[in-house]
Amino acid sequence: MKYVKWLFVVLLITSLTSFVGKDKPTGGLNIGDVAPDFSFRTTLKNHQLNLKDLKGQYVLINFWASYDAQSRMQNVSLNNAIRDSFKKVKFVSISFDEYQSVFKETVRKDQIASLVCFVDTKGETSEIFKEYSLDRGFSSYLLDENGV
Repeated sequence: MKYVKWLFVVLLITSLTSFVGKDKPTGGLNIGDVAPDFSFRTTLKNHQLNLKDLKGQYVLINFWASYDAQSRMQNVSLNNAIRDSFKKVKFVSISFDEYQSVFKETVRKDQIASLVCFVDTKGETSEIFKEYSLDRGFSSYLLDENGV
């Protein structure tokens, strides 16, 4: 009987400690990190973007790819919300599709009307993909006026 009590205590402690650290991000940026700078030229409207040029504004960066259904849904939802409700937030959408034709068709189908919609055709081998640690899943980041 005394072993049953100890077994119960060990199981209880094990189950409680399994939740420790669940709120910590598994990759990418953490709260308080400065976002790595990047530069893009869009093929849709020949628009140049440097992230550092957006300092002083709130910026929502959304990383996605046409082959990832969840990130695509999030991209469309965020684009619509920013366009309709949050006019003070600049929306930057970056796709990691390896083919521009797939990217352009996805943007057309999903009706993404953002001027700052870019594609990095290097896909998962690109520097931005590595700097933002997106190998654990596509993410979105809201940056303050200081790029944090």
